[in-house]
Amino acid sequence: MSNVTATSSEVRTAPLRSGFWLVVLGAALWGVDPLFRIILLRSLTSSQIVLLEHVVLFLAAAPVLWRHRAELKGIRLRQAGALLVVSWGGSAVATILFTMALSSGDLNAVLLLQKLQPLFAIGLAALILKERLPKNFGPLILVALAGTYLLTFGWSIPFGHVNSFIGVSSLMALGAAALWGGSTVMGRYLLGSMKYETVTSLRFIMALPLLFVITSLENAPWQIHGGLGTSAAIAINLLLQALLPGLLSMLLYYKGLSTTKASFATLAELSFPMTGIVLNWMVFGQLVTLPQIIGFALIWTALFFISSQQPKPQILPQA
Repeated sequence: MSNVTATSSEVRTAPLRSGFWLVVLGAALWGVDPLFRIILLRSLTSSQIVLLEHVVLFLAAAPVLWRHRAELKGIRLRQAGALLVVSWGGSAVATILFTMALSSGDLNAVLLLQKLQPLFAIGLAALILKERLPKNFGPLILVALAGTYLLTFGWSIPFGHVNSFIGVSSLMALGAAALWGGSTVMGRYLLGSMKYETVTSLRFIMALPLLFVITSLENAPWQIHGGLGTSAAIAINLLLQALLPGLLSMLLYYKGLSTTKASFATLAELSFPMTGIVLNWMVFGQLVTLPQIIGFALIWTALFFISSQQPKPQILPQA
């Protein structure tokens, strides 16, 4: 999948460092999702929220996709497969697997196994995209993962027995991590021949049929209680959720990913849990602990050095 060619008239250059920080910013916006989801979960199930969110995103993305419809003619079998990984695997199936793992297994073990996502992405990027890691990248990965661990668990050991890691829930957590890592790599592959606006639009639009099926199979009632005020609050929150941690975040993410290696981008995504910590402190009044401050500092240190290691220009084919 890594064999992508282009003529000299079809190339463009972009500063990789700015692309890297666009991925950081896009992933950070995912962390504001709970601000809107809390009200929605009082009246709707998770699958219903995701379905309605994608309906809004479809309305926003359809005109963009129509404008770039000429790119659809160039989609080949490998690109179609990559799109399915991004839209079905990354957007739908991974979230379902992770939710099921949380509900049926050891919470700490599931959260810890999910932190292996960067390792899946780095391995797949090397295998599929033939990306090579620079010197000292390994230690920086360890620093970033250690920071993420401290953000999540602090000084504590997150499991009491090795049996916590053995079971179906652990396999589902690993499957979710693999799909999210694979989604990053496949997104980077698609951006070698497609514009980031097209990839973003297809991610949302192609996920919609699967979400219709999942929501139908759930067979949960659609009930909104509380009158006009509640309905208006739900509509506003749904719109903001779709446009901020949904559309805007993915546009920034894919624009940045178009000039950033997948192996670098997967670590840039660690800005997501950092946003969650900051919001918990500012909005929900949860005190930030010393281990979380140290973890925050470790992640930002790793991100800074990873960004500084990238070469300034990057040449990519322009569709």
